[in-house]
Amino acid sequence: MAFQYPNSSPQRVSTLHEHFGNEIELLADDGEPISFVIKQEFQWGDVTYVALLPFATKDEDELQFMRVIIDQVEIELESIIDEDEWEAVSEAYDELFFASEEN
Repeated sequence: MAFQYPNSSPQRVSTLHEHFGNEIELLADDGEPISFVIKQEFQWGDVTYVALLPFATKDEDELQFMRVIIDQVEIELESIIDEDEWEAVSEAYDELFFASEEN
């Protein structure tokens, strides 16, 4: 199924910041914890996304984008596998991030 661009512009949200602060720790595939800086969260259409930067690097090329899944009890992060969705989310992040730097 191909990624469908939302009809709305991305809007900033702060769900992860409210629960975890500026950093979050996730488990890698090998079970080792990795710390990330929460760079930006935004809702785009019906989906919330987050841009994470590994704490060990400050290289913006290392940004990772994930979906934020919120149910009544917990918050989960889900990898974006679809290449078109990842590219679209990356562009939406740039739009939000660089617009905030200009203000």
